[in-house]
Amino acid sequence: MGLVKAAVGDAVLTFMWIICASTIGATTSIISDIIGVEGNASLAITTALIFVVSVLFGFIADAVGGASFNATGTVAFYIAGAAGDDDTLMSTAVRFPAQAVGAVGGVLALMELMPLEYKHMLEGPTLKVDLHTGAIAEGVLTFAITFAVLLIIIKGPKSFFWKNWMISVAAMAVIVPGSSYTGPSMNPANAFGWAYVYNKHNTWEQFYVYWICPSLGAILAGWLYRLVFPPRQASKQKTA
Repeated sequence: MGLVKAAVGDAVLTFMWIICASTIGATTSIISDIIGVEGNASLAITTALIFVVSVLFGFIADAVGGASFNATGTVAFYIAGAAGDDDTLMSTAVRFPAQAVGAVGGVLALMELMPLEYKHMLEGPTLKVDLHTGAIAEGVLTFAITFAVLLIIIKGPKSFFWKNWMISVAAMAVIVPGSSYTGPSMNPANAFGWAYVYNKHNTWEQFYVYWICPSLGAILAGWLYRLVFPPRQASKQKTA
């Protein structure tokens, strides 16, 4: 029953995440037009919006028992030895399909609810280079953000808000260069949701670039973290 609840929580959280995260670009554009800024100032607005969304979803995830909207993060924390007791590779195998369903629902809802004048700003992960370059880029970017998140969450400041601000800055550091390659996605469920709507979910491009390589990047990040910071072994109890 716990795993079923976790899967349902993941589906709901991913549904909400897709709607919020996919409108950050449009919201940035609206705010920039209102206050009359562009360039680096717009990037600062985007970073602030990512921070707000990260904080909000951090509270929501905790409230629903540790729900997740990205299976690569769960896998990385498991390999790094920092996952929760209920987070296993088997649970990830069950929860990822739930995240994919939530992502599809989020994209479909967003396409219906987004005002017509801003609908052109909605765009999921899109391959803008050749297949292999895009696959390498998605893997490297996922590795970078996953390792950064591991460091920030486990070794970073204790402040919940500072952690999320650092994660937001790290996210922007990979999103900006990644936008010229794959979008980027760094989240198989997110990529699947958009690909499903455009009937590209069963293509080799989708599996290779947006599923296999991000998963490998997250696994390598977890292994590197475990190598640099080996988990502490529980001390053996002394027997009488």
